[in-house]
Amino acid sequence: MAKRHPLLAGVGALCLVATSACSVAGRVTGGAEADPVYIAMPDWPGGQANAAVAAHVLEAELGVDVVTYPTDQATAWDAIGDGAIQAILEDWGALPDKTELHVEHKKDVVDAGGLGITGHVGWFVPADFAEAHPRALQWRNLNDFADLLGGAVLQGDPQDATRDEAIIEELGLDLRTVAAGSEDALVEEIYRAGSGGAPLLTYFWQPHWLATEVELEEVDLPGYYPRIELRKYLNADFAADGGPAAVFLRNFSWTADDQNAVAELIANEGLSPAAAAERWVTDHPDAVASWLAGG
Repeated sequence: MAKRHPLLAGVGALCLVATSACSVAGRVTGGAEADPVYIAMPDWPGGQANAAVAAHVLEAELGVDVVTYPTDQATAWDAIGDGAIQAILEDWGALPDKTELHVEHKKDVVDAGGLGITGHVGWFVPADFAEAHPRALQWRNLNDFADLLGGAVLQGDPQDATRDEAIIEELGLDLRTVAAGSEDALVEEIYRAGSGGAPLLTYFWQPHWLATEVELEEVDLPGYYPRIELRKYLNADFAADGGPAAVFLRNFSWTADDQNAVAELIANEGLSPAAAAERWVTDHPDAVASWLAGG
């Protein structure tokens, strides 16, 4: 999976994005007004879709104030542990040491169940290319198509953490990695190839909103990139005392198609996460009713 990039340097920046007090570790119960719920807001559109839709339902249906807190994954784990945020809604398992520390040892974070989506990273080619060259979908045949594919596996940001160079070496492939420069640049290259029929071999991941625009076929690699059940996590105190808000966040789950639809509105149509969430929620009352009723 691509490494996610930080938007804020640390938890101290929380004071810059909220007008309420920064100390939110405890929840006010017993009939008193509750503190806002702070939800980690990743910088990738799918993660933003989760946070925005959950925030919209909490505010519109349960009357709970919500602050979506822009953060990278490592900072989010520290923040949820000390109670500065209450929820991480999409974890790819990229920081197992953090998970073990907070869930198993400190026990200040609890697993809130699956998001309903299986994440996966791999190598892909446009569907038209796969139809014309079906043998290219088997890694053993990739050297036969290396020249046609420009001898490259396209990646996004050069700082992204991937296993591609090791895969190329271990499988003896006549390929090299080439960075497009950013996720946006990678998406542009994939879109151009997918719509124009150009040959392309690219590192990519699912779910991703681009699936609503371009059909890709995956190359069969021998188990290098396992499929990952994306999971949610809650601060332990909030999970115990957060009332209907905590119950709702445990119940919240949806499909990759659902997430992609909202992410596409954010990334491709230019809607704010809040506006995209409002549109999707308005169009999917049954899903919202299911979450509120208990899944």
